[in-house]
This record gives sequence, structure tokens and C-alpha cells, in this order.
Amino acid sequence: MVWQEGYIAVDWGTTNRRAYRIEHWQCRDSFADEMGVLAVPSDGFAAAAGDIRERLGDLPMLLGGMVGSDRGWRQSPYVECPAGLAELIERILWIDERTGIVPGVCQRGPSPNVMRGEEIQLLGAVAAGAVSPDSLVCHPGTHAKWAEMQSGWITRFSTIMTGEVFALLRDHSILAADLEGDVSPGPEFDAGVAEGMAGEPPLSTLFHIRARRLLEGLSADAASRASGILIGSEVAAALRSFPEKPLSVIGRADLCELYARALQQAARKCSIVEGPVAFRSGMAALADLL
Repeated sequence: MVWQEGYIAVDWGTTNRRAYRIEHWQCRDSFADEMGVLAVPSDGFAAAAGDIRERLGDLPMLLGGMVGSDRGWRQSPYVECPAGLAELIERILWIDERTGIVPGVCQRGPSPNVMRGEEIQLLGAVAAGAVSPDSLVCHPGTHAKWAEMQSGWITRFSTIMTGEVFALLRDHSILAADLEGDVSPGPEFDAGVAEGMAGEPPLSTLFHIRARRLLEGLSADAASRASGILIGSEVAAALRSFPEKPLSVIGRADLCELYARALQQAARKCSIVEGPVAFRSGMAALADLL
């Protein structure tokens, strides 16, 4: 089977999926929908994969992300750090000869950690030359990842639940009524980043939002302030934990902009790589080895 001639690459997450038809290294068609793994019945993945082929063509398919988790189609074992493209290839879980699930990456020991999907983007960005093979990479999101790359391998990483904590604060905390607006990269976000980087526990600093409203009547753009506090705290902690290396941010454009702004306050330059581009590069690098 000549994968390089044409295949489908699927980034199948918890709540969304994105699928791309790749022919001769070019993306010829794609779609995105909300059919994440939680929207698919446990016995419905074969039909859901068939739907992708109906929309993009009867081609070989590589799947990445939460589709290989215990909540997905079939659980694919993790590859342990250090991990590169060759290690992922060796552990692809083949549903059939034309449908494979790319494994995630894990880290054992005193700081256990797991990722599914981000590893394809990390290694893909390196393979495409968009990220240095010896670098520090931030992948913002619901569960933000910070990964150290050495010679193009993922050698260690951490997860910080910044996005999920922000969502919980917005929906279920005493601050919920103050956090209804959109997050924007402006003065309030910058002020929050400065607070988050100052070293006070973020769970204490966040309460300043409520106190400030009660005492001073200030509540405008509180969502940006809260996001800044959390991201500032995350960035400060990550920069303390990892060595100083060339730094890249990979992911959704709006999140990358926020993190780049926070990193600027920490006097760190970074390059930005779009998540979908990195994902397609990762799948192309894998397909080239099949």
C-alpha cells in the first residue's frame, strides 16, 4: 500500500474531530464537526469511520487523539518517553490493514503524565522544520502541555489544567457571574498575567476579582483578568521547570496569541505554529515511514 499517494488523516478528540484528505502531500479536502469520541456510541466507531470515508474518499486512514483512549474506538497502548516518530510507527494499533490508530505518549516515574494527539503535532512541527529539534514547546488548550524536545524526540512533558480550571470557574464558581465576557488580549489580560507571575497562589489572586468588584465596583473584562492570572501562573511555573531553549507555541490561533503575549511579559520570545498544520505535518511524516 502506497500511503504517500493518498490517505485520510483524522484528529479525533473528545468533543470534535477534523479530517483531511491528503494526496501527494497536499490537503485536497477536509471537514470538521462535533462528532468527538463522546458523541459516538461505543459500538458506533466503525460506522463513524465509514462516514469519514464517504465524505473524503475510500482511502487508507490514520487516526490520532482520544479515539485511541479508553473512551474511544479501541485503546492503543502509550509509547513511553523518550518518543519519536519511529516509536509511534511501531505501536500503531491497526483496526484493519487500511485503518490505524496512532498511539499517545506517556511519562512514568514521580511525575506521571499522558498525552494523546499533541504528540503528532509536536513531532510534526519538528519534522516540517517549524520547530527546533532541541526546544521547549507549549501546546495550550483544556489541558495545556509543555514538552521538552531533544534531537527531535519528546523527552519529558507536563500537563497544566489551565483551560479546564478556567471553564469550571466560569460555569460553577462564585466568580461565574463576573466571567461571562470573552477573553481578549488587552490591558486586563496583561494585568492578570502580571498577577499570575508575581508568585502569589492563583487561587488567592483569583478572589481579588470578586473583592475588587465589591469594594471598587470594577468588573469590566474580568474574564480576561482571570484568564491572564491562570496563564501567567502556568507560564511562570513552566519556565521554572524546564531549561531555557528556543520556545514555540503550537495550537489554536487565539490561544497561541494569549500565550505569546504572556511569554512576552516573561521576556521570552516564541514562534507560533498553527495546530492543524502541525497535525498534518505529523501525519505526513508517519505516512512517509509506512
